[in-house]
Amino acid sequence: MLSPHPVNRTVPDLAHVWRAGELGSASLQTLGTGYVALDEVLPGGGWPQGALIEVLQPQAGLHEWGLIAPALAATQLASPGQLMVLVGAPYLPFGPALGARQLDMQRLLCVQAGQANQGKAPALLWATREALQCADVAAVLAWLPDARSAHLRCLQIAAHAHHKLLLVFRPLRAQHESSPAPLRLLLEGTLSEAGNLLVNVLKRRGPPLASPVLLDTRPARLAALLAASRERARRRREELAPLPLPSLASVSASPRSDVYALLDRIANLHHH
Repeated sequence: MLSPHPVNRTVPDLAHVWRAGELGSASLQTLGTGYVALDEVLPGGGWPQGALIEVLQPQAGLHEWGLIAPALAATQLASPGQLMVLVGAPYLPFGPALGARQLDMQRLLCVQAGQANQGKAPALLWATREALQCADVAAVLAWLPDARSAHLRCLQIAAHAHHKLLLVFRPLRAQHESSPAPLRLLLEGTLSEAGNLLVNVLKRRGPPLASPVLLDTRPARLAALLAASRERARRRREELAPLPLPSLASVSASPRSDVYALLDRIANLHHH
C-alpha cells in the first residue's frame, strides 16, 4: 500500500556511501599514476592501494612498464628499502630501459615458476599471495594468463588485507570473463604525436567512461628526441617545398625582362 505522505529518497552525504553516478573516491587511499589525464578518470585520483587492478592487453610485455613505471618510481622514492615483486614476468626486465624511467633495479625481485606448464599457474598464484603478505614488499606485479575469477578473488582479499599495490596482467581473452577487480583496464598501442597508449577503463567505481584515455608513456628523453626529429623533418619539408608559380595572367602582364628573370630562376632550381 502506498503511503500518502511524500518520502524523502535523497541519500545523505555519508563518508562511506558511493553513488553509481560519481567516482567512488571516499575513504580510498590511492597512489598517483604519474599521468594527469589518467588520474582524472580513476576513483580517488590514482591507483587504489589494497585492491586488485586488472590490466588486459593483446601481448604481455608491450605496454605495462610505460603504464606503471612512474608510480613504481614514486613508491621506491617514498619507501626506501622496500621491494617490487614481479611474478611470472614474460621477459627479464631490461635494466637500462627501466633505469631511464627512474626505477632502481636493485629493488626489483623476479619470481618465476618451472618450465613445465603443468603446475605453473598454481605456483604463480601461490607466489603472488606470499608476496602480498610480505612486510618488505610495497607492490606486486603478476602476469597470470590462466587465473580464474575465484583465484582473482583470493588475490583481491589478500591485497586488501595487507594494503598492497597489486596489478595483475592478463590477455584480451579474459575481457568477457567475470572479475572481482574494482578497477579493470584494457591497453592498446597507438601511433600519435600526442601519445602512444590508449587506456580503456572497462570497470571502475563510477559511471562508464565513453572514450579511452590517450597517454604518452615514452621516457622523457625519448619523447624529446622524437619531437626534435619531427621538427627537423618539418623544416626540411619546408625548405624543399617548390616555389609557387605565378598565374598566366600575371606573367602576361609582367614586363618581358621580368618573365625572362623568372624563367632563369626556374632553370637554376632544376639544375640544383
